[in-house]
Amino acid sequence: MPTDIEISRSATLKPLTDVAADMGIGEHLIEPYGRSVAKISLDAIEELADRPRARYVVVSSLTPTPLGEGKTTTTVGLGQGFGHIGHRAVIAIRQPSMGPTFGIKGGAAGGGYSQVAPMESVNLHLTGDLHAVSSAHNLLAAMLDNHLHKGNPLDIDPFSISWRRVLDVNDRDLREIMTGLGGKPHGIPRQTGFDITAASEVMAVLALADSLPDLRKRLGRIVVAYDHNGIPVTAEDLRAAGAMCVQLREAIKPNLMQTIEQTPALVHCGPFGNIAHGNSSVVADLIGIHGGDYLITEAGFGADMGAERFFNIKCRASGLTPDAAVIVATVRSLKAHSGKYKVVAGRPLPDEMLAESPDDVHAGSANLRKQIANIRAHGITPVVAINAFPSDHESEKQAIVDIANSEGVRAAVTSHVAKGGKGAAELAEVVAEACEEPSHFHYLYDDSLLLEDKIDVVARRMYGADGIDLSATARKQLDSYQNNGFGSLPVCIAKTHLSLSADPSRKGAPTGWRLPVREVRASVGAGFIYPICGDMRTMPGLSSRPAAEHIDIDETGQVVGLS
Repeated sequence: MPTDIEISRSATLKPLTDVAADMGIGEHLIEPYGRSVAKISLDAIEELADRPRARYVVVSSLTPTPLGEGKTTTTVGLGQGFGHIGHRAVIAIRQPSMGPTFGIKGGAAGGGYSQVAPMESVNLHLTGDLHAVSSAHNLLAAMLDNHLHKGNPLDIDPFSISWRRVLDVNDRDLREIMTGLGGKPHGIPRQTGFDITAASEVMAVLALADSLPDLRKRLGRIVVAYDHNGIPVTAEDLRAAGAMCVQLREAIKPNLMQTIEQTPALVHCGPFGNIAHGNSSVVADLIGIHGGDYLITEAGFGADMGAERFFNIKCRASGLTPDAAVIVATVRSLKAHSGKYKVVAGRPLPDEMLAESPDDVHAGSANLRKQIANIRAHGITPVVAINAFPSDHESEKQAIVDIANSEGVRAAVTSHVAKGGKGAAELAEVVAEACEEPSHFHYLYDDSLLLEDKIDVVARRMYGADGIDLSATARKQLDSYQNNGFGSLPVCIAKTHLSLSADPSRKGAPTGWRLPVREVRASVGAGFIYPICGDMRTMPGLSSRPAAEHIDIDETGQVVGLS
């Protein structure tokens, strides 16, 4: 099989004006960025409003292994698959961060014959949205430090400052730093650090805003610190929000691309999947929902995390309601949840894990069953997509079908990576059937519930915990947020994505445990509160052999080594 980049370069792509026309988007709404990418004006939201509403499908997964289970490839493949059964689909995916692209994960444009093209464009800068986020974020940091240097008229408590700086590079040495060294002319010394750009609250704000005015309001609400009386200090207080919005005025427009089978693809925003909601943008979905028969979007990590946040954070912001949810499952992930094998990112799977063993698949079924229940808890019909790998055995794939059938859930094997949309046609058929069932979508909790109770509901119903244990710090922070008027916000629980529990070593569907909440932070601009359960790294490091070592330019000027 050719490499991903060879497949991408051999694809026949449409002019983007034709791709847009397929969605009902006029040429006057398209702003080309070269030949392969275009921005879509937000005027498209209003102009498309009278067109029929597409069926809305979210793609999630069971709790993933460190290698990932192929949600992006499945999203792309499913979109292409609908074309093979006579329906028009639009896909909406997150924009890859260059940190992982040059780190251990590699690109995030899909793979094989189910990818967004050109591969180089989607993985390398695209239209510069992430750089705009970095610039806006760091402008606020600079204005905050300048405020301290110029006398601190807002009486900011320096020890309460939570606003760090960001960079779209994996660089562990920047996690904790001192700034303002070198004497008074260089600022006031204080401890701070860098996060990766995808972890910026500005990225989460951009992803959840439904218009430019909404973006401006959300930026103004960002809380960066507290004064000595415990009153929040915002970007608006620092008079930074207007300039931040100016820097993001182009970045808020979704990016239009296409798959290698010419399915329209909206690639926009990429908020972190642990401390943020891990979904692509609201504005992309508000456009895509009127652009075809089906809109397929992707949520990060497992259904207990990305899908739960899609339902309770993103859908609250967009006002859109889903019709079905796809849970991506793989033979290797169910085997991993049997507890018998250790999977390490960047290393080959253990040889014994590749041996035929449907019993191991059944032994890991508890996690899939729990994720099915998590989707149903929101009133949505789930479908299990069995993402096939060459090392899988037929008996093992059948074992997943049997597990899904025992739960009363449709399932289909999909070979979209090797066969493109044709390999996902059966999956498209069963998703279409699921979308015809009545949707009874509802949020997991009411806005009026206390923040502590919202955390408890998610912990019990999504993770299977017996309850939550708040540290003294966390309890004090929750009381402060309630008193400052943030109590109506949804919660976004930051925990490991490698287990339903807060312990990444616990596989399957653990029971008899409680969720420890170490501290609680507020993303008021984005519009959620995030409790932290465990050690959350917001600035990744590079591995001993990062992908960047293999990426280069050949003698013809072509990118090589991108995967």
